[in-house]
Amino acid sequence: MKPIQKIPLEQIDLSDETFSVNFMPDLQRLRSSIEERGLIQPVLLREKGDRYQIVCGFRRISVYHELGNPEIEARVFKEKEMDDLGLFCVSLHENLTTRGFNTLEKAIALDKLVHYFQIDPIVLIKTFLPLFSLEPHEKILKTYLSLARMENEVKSYILEEEVSRSNIRILSHFNSEDRMALLPLFSSLKLGENRLREMLTLLEEISQRDQIRVKDIIHRPEIQAILSQKEFTPSQKTELVKKGLIDFRYPKMRQMEKGFEKKRRDLNLPPHLSLHHQPFFEGGGLRIEFQFETMEEFRSILSSLSVLPEKKEFQEMFEVGKDQSIAHSL
Repeated sequence: MKPIQKIPLEQIDLSDETFSVNFMPDLQRLRSSIEERGLIQPVLLREKGDRYQIVCGFRRISVYHELGNPEIEARVFKEKEMDDLGLFCVSLHENLTTRGFNTLEKAIALDKLVHYFQIDPIVLIKTFLPLFSLEPHEKILKTYLSLARMENEVKSYILEEEVSRSNIRILSHFNSEDRMALLPLFSSLKLGENRLREMLTLLEEISQRDQIRVKDIIHRPEIQAILSQKEFTPSQKTELVKKGLIDFRYPKMRQMEKGFEKKRRDLNLPPHLSLHHQPFFEGGGLRIEFQFETMEEFRSILSSLSVLPEKKEFQEMFEVGKDQSIAHSL
């Protein structure tokens, strides 16, 4: 490697990204630092004919170019001094000791090691995953490789929302068109990790069972009607969309829920008395809840409870719950 020297920016090939793993770099802080203190660490370049190839320092060179600086301090490798893989490893280590990598940059680096540098996956798992502070497992490698091949818009969403690896794996099961169709939905709902996992799982299950595209599920009138309601908050839309997807996923339970609600309305229960089935109609029995503030209200509730066993609607609700309990035990 040659001593530090000043290299004209016009001689540096900005289009060669062989060693780049940048994704959505935050240049503002770097720009402020360079404007205030100048370049603290020289970039790394390699001679390539009469021009220079960037090994490490893509962001610094980009800022220098934006600021109109004509040249930049650099350490320069001779053209045959080191092979591509060696230089890529130098770049990785240099970045790891200075700024680190975000989730997408780790994915890009691993993808290049596999598909460009042809590193054996077993070697990659044992050597490079720990370098990125990742568990040395094949499942982890597959997750990051699938992420590297996703669409830039999806990558941006994953990075900005800090989507977990488990949800990235579910997203990788969808094709490109379906993932792109999901973005407007998820962006408008502002989903947390758990809600995102629930949505993705429901969409995947419905898609597989009905042999229907995910984008077609999202475009159903019921879902679009919820999303178009301007008076709903994102959290309200989330709950309604989730309920709609559950209805699509479990149509039998949806019909049972509608029947139960009709019978409950027909009972004309007092305002402070409510009747509930088991979650998802699993298990037998019904649950009654009531509250009161006066003895008169309490007597009224007791009176209503005493006549419930005689009402046809209540008997039918009880029988449905009992039948479900038997069905689940078989």
